[in-house]
Amino acid sequence: ADDSGDEEPASQSDKSELHGPLKTLSSKLEDLSTCNELIAKHGAALQRSLSELENLRLPADSGEKIKAVNERATLFRITSNAMINACRDFLDLAESHSRKWQRLLQHEREQRIRLEETIEQLAKQHNSLERACRGAPGLATGTASIASTAKGSVQSAKGEASDEDEETEYFDAMEDAPAFITVTADPKHHRRSGSNLSGASEGHPEDWNLEDSVFESSNQSSYNESTGKDLLPRKRRRTRIPDKPNYSLNLWSIMKNCIGKELSKIPMPVNFNEPLSMLQRLTEDLEYHELLDKAVKCESSTEQMCFVAAFSVSSYSTTVHRTAKPFNPLLGETFELDRLDELGFRSLCEQVSHHPPAAAHHVYSRRGWTLWQEITIASKFRGKYLSIMPLGAIHLEFHSSGNHYVWRKVTSTVHNIIVGKLWIDQSGEIEIVNHKSKDKCQLKFTPYSYFSRDVPRKVTGVVSDADGKAHYVMSGTWDEKMECSKILHSSHGSTSTEGKQKTVYQTLSPKVLWRKYPLPENAENMYFFSELALTLNEPEERVAPTDSRLRPDQRLMESGRWDEANVEKQRLEEKQRAVRRRREAEAVEALEEGKDYEGYIPLWFERKVDAVTGELICVYKGGYWEAKDKQDWSVCPDIF
Repeated sequence: ADDSGDEEPASQSDKSELHGPLKTLSSKLEDLSTCNELIAKHGAALQRSLSELENLRLPADSGEKIKAVNERATLFRITSNAMINACRDFLDLAESHSRKWQRLLQHEREQRIRLEETIEQLAKQHNSLERACRGAPGLATGTASIASTAKGSVQSAKGEASDEDEETEYFDAMEDAPAFITVTADPKHHRRSGSNLSGASEGHPEDWNLEDSVFESSNQSSYNESTGKDLLPRKRRRTRIPDKPNYSLNLWSIMKNCIGKELSKIPMPVNFNEPLSMLQRLTEDLEYHELLDKAVKCESSTEQMCFVAAFSVSSYSTTVHRTAKPFNPLLGETFELDRLDELGFRSLCEQVSHHPPAAAHHVYSRRGWTLWQEITIASKFRGKYLSIMPLGAIHLEFHSSGNHYVWRKVTSTVHNIIVGKLWIDQSGEIEIVNHKSKDKCQLKFTPYSYFSRDVPRKVTGVVSDADGKAHYVMSGTWDEKMECSKILHSSHGSTSTEGKQKTVYQTLSPKVLWRKYPLPENAENMYFFSELALTLNEPEERVAPTDSRLRPDQRLMESGRWDEANVEKQRLEEKQRAVRRRREAEAVEALEEGKDYEGYIPLWFERKVDAVTGELICVYKGGYWEAKDKQDWSVCPDIF
């Protein structure tokens, strides 16, 4: 993420920085020389006057005093001459060191140029290798035939086609192999698979007759249908935005000027952005909120955990094609999504910190759940790819049961930063814990692998109770769907090549808990936005003056006026820098006076120690929706 331009622009070149002090020293030395000449002139006149006084007939003691004054004047002139000589020696020394500094600076410049040329050459070679690899049909065909033969030995002919596209890129997998194997209990589909996903995708949901009707109705609602009788009909909202302009951008010209700088300090043009803020992207996690509405109806905490797990995975479904970065929110920026009458929930986000960037989020649903989180984004640029690590816990509480779930997000990786087509992967593990019942769900996001024939973007996991007994197997992909299989029996299988003993789960056929909504028509020209994302920046009345919808640079970018958006973005960044400098000056002044300085205080959130995790987290303190009803936004700062 960019830092909204923390780096102050340089006011002069390196050459002027070297020669400027030398010129100043020279001018000061000339002033000293002039003063020395005046001292010598007036000193000589003083000595002549004193000599004339000595020749006069004066008392003896007066003659001695005049002689002493004459000697002191002589010493003064000698001292001033010595001072001028010392200043001249200092200037000579500074000039000699200046030449040394220039040689060192020139050497560093040459080293930087050589480094830039080397990186550019490596990038070109990498691009050539990619094209050469894609143009080798024999290699691709041979690899595909070997892989399909190996796959055929473990898959029945009746299985669904789960092979990946042959053009898909694969990358090194995590070291841990799947820790369990699933076996479908139905004799018609009794088969063993190396991963629970391939077995789950062949099951028939209608074969699983659970008494709980929540699972039976888990895949019957869609985004375009109202799921509650107590809710009003949905308001008609926009279904498209202006097409993304086809502006060319020389990435290398920007990156070569960023060598040696901290990534978060590099101000980026809007060409790398999408016309949504990070607060709006955070709100997109609620696209599949109906999973939580169904979870409210679950009587069993382990069944409820399945829906919570599916919800935690669904938040990544919008990222598969979204390689552009959202706008970094300004400090104090907010975003509301009030769908209380239509969908039963209302959401509020606020940027509560700028260093490090942190956003607080609170969602209340009249259907019986509350979600809150504070997310800080940490990023590391590792050459070819960028790792994005969300820090902070997500809390979800169900009102009737009191079940309190906590989990954290996995690492997102953006590949091919310098050359090639950008693509995103999710990897790591999510542990969801119900702090009331102590149920757990361990989800594993498997990264791409060059050698694995597993389905891409695979997610697997097991739901277990407080005693560690497994009840459900979760399987699917983070960009398409998640399924749930009820475990009938578990046993220890054979030891793997890594020395780990795998658990074999005998399960019923899987149920689909979540399936991704199809993208809107022409989505590829609208930043691959989903139906919900298209509505997030739609202008609305009565929102706070700090709402992301009112951010001018973001609105200009959405309209396709990118040059104007870049100018506006720089204006907002400079405005934010001025506010930060004023706040820092106030902090210094308070420190000098021995007073406490609180710093920035969030508008609608307050920091508290979380009773469950023990962490300091920003929680909603109330007042926003009441202020909206009254249209009293007097506490809001002028950030735009």
